[in-house]
Amino acid sequence: MDEGRPIFRQITDQIESSIIDGSLAEETRAPSTNELAAFHRINPATAAKGINQLAADGILYKRRGIGMFVSAGAQAKIRARRRERFAHEYVYPLVIEARKLGLSAEEIKDMIEHWEDQP
Repeated sequence: MDEGRPIFRQITDQIESSIIDGSLAEETRAPSTNELAAFHRINPATAAKGINQLAADGILYKRRGIGMFVSAGAQAKIRARRRERFAHEYVYPLVIEARKLGLSAEEIKDMIEHWEDQP
């Protein structure tokens, strides 16, 4: 667990990552709050807060008496939200700094395509 971020947010990110990489498929049961709490050694209420956030976001839904399940379309929804966040956190600041340095879009593209060649 990451000390700098709320635990419930780490739980939501972990479940979302499992959905994105396919290890937690759409329409399959998600881990229960008790399973998450035992695995991470956290309070079940904290795990529930993460699960409830995912349900509020439409990523998970409840099947009464069975548990929480991954919603159809959850993977696409998460990817779209993460792409938007990626653009705001990384791409926009990169473009702003590149403009300050006088770099063209082509130069940036070339840097990205050849980043592995750098020492």
